[in-house]
Amino acid sequence: MANPGWSHEASPFHAGELAIQARLGVQERMDRQGRRVIRDYLPEQHRQFFAQLSYLLVGTVDGEDQPWASILVGEPGFITSPDDRTLHIAARPLYGDPLHHTLVQGADIGLLGIELHTRRRNRLNGTLSALQPDGFTVAVGQSFGNCPQYIQARHLQTQQFDLRSLDPAAPKPVHSLTALGESERAMIAAADTFFIATAYQAASAGSASGVDVSHRGGKPGFVRIDDANTLTIPDFSGNFHFNTFGNLELNPRAGLIFIDFDQGDLLYLTGTAEVIWAGPEIAAYEGAERLLRFHVTQGYRVEGSLPLTGSTPEFSPFLTDTGPWQNPQ
Repeated sequence: MANPGWSHEASPFHAGELAIQARLGVQERMDRQGRRVIRDYLPEQHRQFFAQLSYLLVGTVDGEDQPWASILVGEPGFITSPDDRTLHIAARPLYGDPLHHTLVQGADIGLLGIELHTRRRNRLNGTLSALQPDGFTVAVGQSFGNCPQYIQARHLQTQQFDLRSLDPAAPKPVHSLTALGESERAMIAAADTFFIATAYQAASAGSASGVDVSHRGGKPGFVRIDDANTLTIPDFSGNFHFNTFGNLELNPRAGLIFIDFDQGDLLYLTGTAEVIWAGPEIAAYEGAERLLRFHVTQGYRVEGSLPLTGSTPEFSPFLTDTGPWQNPQ
């Protein structure tokens, strides 16, 4: 039997998402699609998918309303679903992760289950219904799948030990920053993947409110470093949900996480973001339809934090072959 879709009378999209969809002439089509594919429960396929993961991306908001993107790791099976409206994550934040301060009962949370080697990904937005010594429980608000576009396929493997023996509290060198230094710039310049957390939590948004965490990918160099506090990223054609950009339409705050898949370093950034919808600058990257500009206000770089290493990526077939940013004259 087919899984029923969105059961609420109100749209699964909030005012920011709807405004962008209307601007691009796709609102009516996306309303039909959204009501079909977005659910307020976990389909059985999603429950099985989350259970086989060894890492999970997380989006939260701190006490100053700043979003942060994070990553949790554990032995496959560390994510379980006692029922189709509940997800339990048996993992504690890694050393230096902002999650140590943002995991609060009742708070909004966004989750992205992603399997890089198969390019599968499923999203979940909800609320923290309970905290436990070994992790936390999330009540499902919205659950939906994403297409495999722009995901750089790579296998992640443990760094010479069993994840069951992982001590996430083991101290690591942590570098606090308010601007990008040489090490951070090098890490970003080499990146082909990062994740972004955004939020729109107004009561008027109803079931469409909350926190979202999303994947962004391109060839190394696709993130342009404009100066010590500014990054510019091309945005390509996607599923037209505009979850990230819809949040930014109403709340310009965002959080990014970059991962060094060789060394295990993690770079957490938070700040503000804006979308550039038109202008000659967009043509500097072939295939881009708009640009995301991110302004860093605060961040942390944690050395050797992620207990996983990544294989050489197989680049997404959806990407152009022109490589990173051109240098327009």
